[in-house]
Amino acid sequence: MAGQTLSAQLRGFNPQGFAAPLVVIMMLAMVVIPLPPMALDMLFTFNITFALVVLLVSVYALRPLDFTVFPTILLIATLLRLALNIASTRIVLLEGHTGTAAAGKVIEAFGDFVIGGNYAVGLVVFAILVIINFIVVTKGAGRVSEVSARFTLDAMPGKQMAIDADLNAGLCTQDEARQRRAEISQEADFYGSMDGASKFVRGDAIAGILILFINIIGGLSIGVFQHDLEAGVAVRNYTLLTIGDGLVAQIPSLVLSTATAIIVTRVSNSESMSSQVFSQMFDNPRALIVAASIMTVLGLIPGMPNAAFLTIAAMAAGLAFVLHRKRQQSELVEVEAEEIEPRPEQRELSWDDVQTVDIIGLEVGYGLIPLVDARQGGELMTRIKGVRKKLSQELGFLIQPVHIRDNLDLSPNSYRISLLGVPMGEAEVQPGKDMAINPGTVYGELSGTPTQDPAFGLEAYWIERAQRDHAQTLGYTVVDASTVIATHLSQLLQDNAHELIGHEEVQELLEVLKRSSPKLVDGLTPKPLELSVIVKVLQNLLQEQIAIRDLRSIAETLAEHGSKSQEAGALSALVRVSLGRQIVQSIFGMASELTVMTLHPSLEQILLQSVQGQDGNVMAFEPGLAQMIHSSLKQAAETQQSRGEPAVLLVSQSLRTFLARMVRHAIPGLHVLSYDEMPDDKQLKVVASIGAPDTLAATEERSGNEN
Repeated sequence: MAGQTLSAQLRGFNPQGFAAPLVVIMMLAMVVIPLPPMALDMLFTFNITFALVVLLVSVYALRPLDFTVFPTILLIATLLRLALNIASTRIVLLEGHTGTAAAGKVIEAFGDFVIGGNYAVGLVVFAILVIINFIVVTKGAGRVSEVSARFTLDAMPGKQMAIDADLNAGLCTQDEARQRRAEISQEADFYGSMDGASKFVRGDAIAGILILFINIIGGLSIGVFQHDLEAGVAVRNYTLLTIGDGLVAQIPSLVLSTATAIIVTRVSNSESMSSQVFSQMFDNPRALIVAASIMTVLGLIPGMPNAAFLTIAAMAAGLAFVLHRKRQQSELVEVEAEEIEPRPEQRELSWDDVQTVDIIGLEVGYGLIPLVDARQGGELMTRIKGVRKKLSQELGFLIQPVHIRDNLDLSPNSYRISLLGVPMGEAEVQPGKDMAINPGTVYGELSGTPTQDPAFGLEAYWIERAQRDHAQTLGYTVVDASTVIATHLSQLLQDNAHELIGHEEVQELLEVLKRSSPKLVDGLTPKPLELSVIVKVLQNLLQEQIAIRDLRSIAETLAEHGSKSQEAGALSALVRVSLGRQIVQSIFGMASELTVMTLHPSLEQILLQSVQGQDGNVMAFEPGLAQMIHSSLKQAAETQQSRGEPAVLLVSQSLRTFLARMVRHAIPGLHVLSYDEMPDDKQLKVVASIGAPDTLAATEERSGNEN
């Protein structure tokens, strides 16, 4: 039993978990325990190799976020190098009097072979390395890290709002939005850590300078006063050892500084650095041709190094020729791949030549064709698919495909959205630019072309893409041209959803419901209700912004009352009652207390007496009274909306249909509900009573005078 337990533990053993503690123990050992020269050689070699590996990983990383552990690795590498400096300093000062090989072969090689045994040259080389590392690379990388961290943190609110806008427009799913938010948070953490980690490299460069002078001064003092060496011998031994030690430490430091600069200057793009450099620098061979021409002219001047200049010029010209031939071959292949449409034969006309009306149509000008063409990087098709998916899930039926075609009658950057062949919306966008929308709370001015958001009519600006982060920092919601079109389409489809559902769609819905509730569907249609009546009921619900996802409750209500009434308006009112909890929750959310407006009893009595018909579709009363009701409702609704609360008018069932139709377009945002639609577990709080007695009396008196 014990053997099985031990075996299970060994199978779960992960040696990677001991890497960090092992490095810490190794650094402590180098600081406390004197190391033999052989150990120093191995550790210095490991340090150089480790720095090269980090540099190569930085070069081959596709994005900076692919190497998020870099700040921690930079800290560990810096501490390891400082620990090695302490260990080597101990051996140099203790054994330096024995010769230049006292601290190992690596330090001796850098102090003797690399600089030719000349400590003056070594001092100059070391000073140059420190200047390059400290002033050029480290200082520049630190500044880039600081600016990147600042702008990344400032742009976070705008990026979060952009994700919320894409999610609301159906351009991304919940999982994609969650992943994008995690990437934004990870990006902010990474650049914040890099801002601090760059200080490690800077401090390491300063420590290298101080360690050099301390070792030289300390070594000379020890060699002359303790070991009775001649001044010349002491200077040679300790200076060469110190310079070798400094070079062994500064070269990996310079490599890591370079890796830091590469990471913080990379642009977030899923492409390796070598691919980016080659594609962006050598994409156009004209730059190489001009450079080769200049080098050729310089190479022909007498007294210049002709061989070197002409050789480089020939290489640049050869590379330009190869790139030019490669571009020609690529263009030739694309031309050959195009399908040449055969000339249509003349034939008799048929019913196939009569084009049917597109249920949903999108016409674009020729300037917007790249947004539709996926081969040119267009994302509009993907965005429209996301809109259809989101609306289908929210409304409860499948939104039909969008038929997209180009229209030369439109201006190049214009588009037109039509439903059932009737244009419903038209606007103009600017490809290659972003639209910065003012949601109502922004913190500064933005330079750009003023415009208006076509979906909601909000104030907006067309801006360059380089201004995107700045606009998001100011509180603007920034979207590209494809998102503008997709959002406009989504809003129009949602407002006119009742026109998108017909007999075919309702029949499909019933077929889906029949799989789970066959008896319910069989008892609903064709008797007692025809399919056309069910279609009209669902259209009425969608016209009042009520989703039909709960098709089972709708079908049960229609089956229960279908034998008593065939009138779609009355059946729609009954279905609304059964969906009362869904309707109320879509307006108030999970609130237990509902703030509503009601009609004054005297006004409600007048309206009830004016009802003609059973469903309240027709009412006859004085026009001045209608004007009073409209103005009072509009004022009360605006007051509720200014408080951040929904505007809901609660009336009797017989008045609801007429009043809802009366205010549907005149007072946006006002919901008209009946008392029967209120759930029993909700508390009502009346905040306004429409139609005071004095107002009614004045209206009736004015009506009598006019008569």
